Amino acid sequence: MTTITVRISPEIKKLMRKYKYINWSEVVREAILNKIRKEEKKNLAEALLINEKLRRDAPKNWDSTEVIKKWRRLR
Repeated sequence: MTTITVRISPEIKKLMRKYKYINWSEVVREAILNKIRKEEKKNLAEALLINEKLRRDAPKNWDSTEVIKKWRRLR
C-alpha cells in the first residue's frame, strides 16, 4: 500500500482528537474513492451527451451497418 501525507490545520487536528475511535485513514480513503467514482460518473455522463448529440446530427436514414460493411470490404 502506498503512503500519502495530508496537511491539516491545528484546529482540525484538535477536533479529530475528540473522536479517537474513528479510523481517520479509512475516512480519507473512502473520500478519495467517492471522488473518483463521482468523476467517473461525470465522464460517463459527458460521453452519453456527446453520443446523443452525434445521433441527433446523423442523417435520418443513416445505417451504420452499411458503413461498417463497406470499410470491411475495403480492407
